[in-house]
Amino acid sequence: MIDRFVDPYYLLLLFLLPPLVWWHATRAERTLGAVRYSAVDRLVRADRRRTGRWRHVPFGLRLLALALLLVAFARPQTGVTAEDVATDGIDIVLVLDLSSSMLAEDLEPNRIGAARQAAADFVRGRLNDRIGLVVFAGEAFTQAPLTLDHRVVTTLIEELEVGVIEDGTAIGMGLATAVKRLSDSSAESKVIVLLTDGQNNRGSIDPATAAQLAQALGVRIYAVGAGTRGAARVPVDDPLFGRRYVSMQVDIDDEVLEEMAALTGGRYFRATDRESLERVYEEIDALETTEIEMTSFARYGELFHLPLGAGLGLLLLEVALGRTVLRRVP
Repeated sequence: MIDRFVDPYYLLLLFLLPPLVWWHATRAERTLGAVRYSAVDRLVRADRRRTGRWRHVPFGLRLLALALLLVAFARPQTGVTAEDVATDGIDIVLVLDLSSSMLAEDLEPNRIGAARQAAADFVRGRLNDRIGLVVFAGEAFTQAPLTLDHRVVTTLIEELEVGVIEDGTAIGMGLATAVKRLSDSSAESKVIVLLTDGQNNRGSIDPATAAQLAQALGVRIYAVGAGTRGAARVPVDDPLFGRRYVSMQVDIDDEVLEEMAALTGGRYFRATDRESLERVYEEIDALETTEIEMTSFARYGELFHLPLGAGLGLLLLEVALGRTVLRRVP
């Protein structure tokens, strides 16, 4: 594919080709050949259509060769464009609750399913940021350290299941683990997005202390409370009667979560259904923007040898045909 011509003015000479065709056609009509023969019987029997149909081939080859040479003189080039992206980016740690109450079905299909999808979509949209993943229930664990490999992070998010960690809601421990992950970050902006559906009831660090640690390190917290207002249906696996559903009161500590976020300059959001949860992540995504400095450059490769070779080949073919099967008798 040709991206540009270095000397495009040579292409203007292509407009001279139609006048050459007209000149050749009118010259052929005016030029009459005369050959003296002692007998013209064979000429009378000759098929004039067969012998004359190829008489313009040499000129056509020469004209096409000239066009290709003009294209070669214009120096066609193909280019590969690349971009250097210079950005400090934002370091973000997602903190997700995996307590048993995340199986409640007030969010479709349930809280953990909606949280997985919203978090994965959020990660896919942060192309230039390092993202980590922390999960918690009765304890807190780092699932993924800060990384630019977003495919790994989204895969880990999509594979999260309730029950892999001892049950409980250690919000403070989850938050403190995320702060620890950001403690060595040199990014200009450091953010924690924490999602939970309950109150802190486990762990040796309470949410207020963890928020103070985040504030000291310049980490901004966005807290999300996931759950409807009132009661929610939660599946329970009974060893005798199998799975059954119980109604459980939604008990999100809005006040503590809001205080945590406000202390660090962040915000608290309440998501009561799947659509509002998706909007929350979209809003957080809009609040945390990154300025990107982009430098574009292009590397070009020469293509003139292709039309040049084809044009010279056609000239050689024209000469060969003119001296053999299309040879003209003077």
